[in-house]
Amino acid sequence: MSAPRPGPRPVEVALLASVFIVSACGLVYELAAGALASYLLGDSVLQFSTVIGTYLFAMGVGSWLSRYFERQLPAHFLRIELLVALVGGTLPALLFIANATLPNAFRLVLYVLVLLVGMLVGLEIPLVMRILKRNVALKDLVSQVLTFDYLGALAVSLAFPLLLVPQLGLIRTGLLFGLMNAAVALWALWLFRHELRQMRAHALACLVTLAVLSGGMAGAGHITSWAEDRLYQDHVVFAVTSPYQRIVVTHGGGAGYRLFLNGNLQFAQRDEYRYHEALVHPVLAAHGAPKKVAVLGGGDGMAVREILKYPGVHDITLVDLDPAMTDLFSQQPVLAQLNGGALKSPKVKVINADAFSWLESGSETFDVIIVDFPDPTNFNIGKLYTNSFYALLDRHLAASGYAVIQTTSPLVARKSFWTVVSTIESVGLTATPYHAHVPSFGEWGYVVASRRPYRLPTSLPEGLRFLSLQSLPLLFDFPLDMARVPTEVNRLSNQVLVTTYEAEWGKVGH
Repeated sequence: MSAPRPGPRPVEVALLASVFIVSACGLVYELAAGALASYLLGDSVLQFSTVIGTYLFAMGVGSWLSRYFERQLPAHFLRIELLVALVGGTLPALLFIANATLPNAFRLVLYVLVLLVGMLVGLEIPLVMRILKRNVALKDLVSQVLTFDYLGALAVSLAFPLLLVPQLGLIRTGLLFGLMNAAVALWALWLFRHELRQMRAHALACLVTLAVLSGGMAGAGHITSWAEDRLYQDHVVFAVTSPYQRIVVTHGGGAGYRLFLNGNLQFAQRDEYRYHEALVHPVLAAHGAPKKVAVLGGGDGMAVREILKYPGVHDITLVDLDPAMTDLFSQQPVLAQLNGGALKSPKVKVINADAFSWLESGSETFDVIIVDFPDPTNFNIGKLYTNSFYALLDRHLAASGYAVIQTTSPLVARKSFWTVVSTIESVGLTATPYHAHVPSFGEWGYVVASRRPYRLPTSLPEGLRFLSLQSLPLLFDFPLDMARVPTEVNRLSNQVLVTTYEAEWGKVGH
C-alpha cells in the first residue's frame, strides 16, 4: 500500500495564491490602459486591440528574458513585484497626467508604459514556476499555475467594468491593484526571509512602495481633478465614471456648464438651445398633433425640455443606456435647472437600456422619435447609425410619424453626414437633411426620416430663442461646400461610418 500523498506545503499555497493576485493585477493594468486609450483617443476597437496586442507581445518578451535570471530567484521575484506595483499601479494616473501636460506625446507614453508593464508581468509567472519547481512535479506545477492564472483573469474581467471602475474610478483601481502587487512582494519577503540577502534593503523597498501607492490612493481625487481641469480648461464640477463612459461637467468662462462624454463635447450652456431647438421643433411642429414621443439618447434631458413645450404630448419615453447620466441630470439641482426639471415630469418615463436592444424587443409605436446619440467615434456607437438600426426605427414609427437623427457636421465631416442620409434611405425611409449653426460645434447636421414627405410647419411654440417660421426654410438649404456626395451604406458588417468619421474629424484635430 503506497503512502498517502502529502498535502501542499504552506509556501506552495502562498505562491499559488500569489499567481492568482499577479494575474488579476496584470489584467487590470491591461484593461485600464485600453479603457483610457479608448476614452482619450476614441475608436475603442482599435485602441483595445493595439493595447492588448502590445501588452501580450511585451509579456512574451518578459517570459523570454526570464531565462537570464538564474540565481536568487525569490529576490528577483520580489523586486519585479515591486516594479510592477509601482509602474502598473500608477499607470492610469501617469496616463491622465501625460494627456493633460503632453497631449502630443500621449501615444508614446501609453505604449512605453504598456510595454514596460507587460515585460514585468511576463517575468512574474516563469519565476514563480521555477521557484515552485523545487517541490512540485512538472505536471502538477503547470496545471496548478495555469488554473490560478486563469481564475485571477476571470475574477478581474467581471469586476473591472461592473464594480471597480464605477466605484473607484480608473486611477484608484490601478493604485489598489498596485498595492496588491506590493502586498505579494511583502508576502514573498516573509516567505523567503531565510534565503534573501540584504533583508533590510528589501524591507525598505517594500515599505517605500507601499507608502507611495498609499499616498497616491489618498490623493487620487486631486490627481484626477488637476488632470481634468488641465484637459478641459474650465473647472470640473461633476465627474462620474460609469461602466459605459466618463461623464464630465465643467463650468467657467462664457460657455457656462459644458458636458463631455469620454472627452467629447456634448453641449455648452451658452448655445445648447440652438442645437436642441433645431433637433426637436422641425419634426414636432411639422407633425401636427404628436401625442407619443420617444427620445433615444439625450440623457441630459435637454431634448425632453423642448418636447414639453407641446401641451398635446402626453407620453415621453426617454431611452438612455447610462443610469449615471439620467441620475446626474435629474438629481443634481444645477444640472436639473438646465433642463427645467424635465426628467421629473410625470409625462416622462426613463428607461436605462441599450436603444438597439430596446427597439428589437419592443413593439410600441411613436408619433415622433428623437435620436440624440453621441457621434460615431467607435463601433459600439456606430451600430446606432447602421441600416439595421434604422430598420428597427422604422418599425416603431407611426405611419404618419417623423424621426430625427442628429448627424455630425456636414461641413467638417461631409461624407459622414451624407453616409447617414444614404443609410436611412437604404431601408425605404424618406430622408430630409437640414443643418443649423451652433457656435460650440460649428455647422451641425440633422436628418428627418419618415414614410410621408416632410413639410415645413406652419407654427412653432412661443418663446423659442433660435428658430422662427421665417428662418426655418434656410436650414434645409445646403450650399455647395455641404452639398451631397456619393457614399456607402453604413452596415453592421462594415461600419464604414466610424472610419470615415475618424478620418474627417482627424484632419481638423477633433
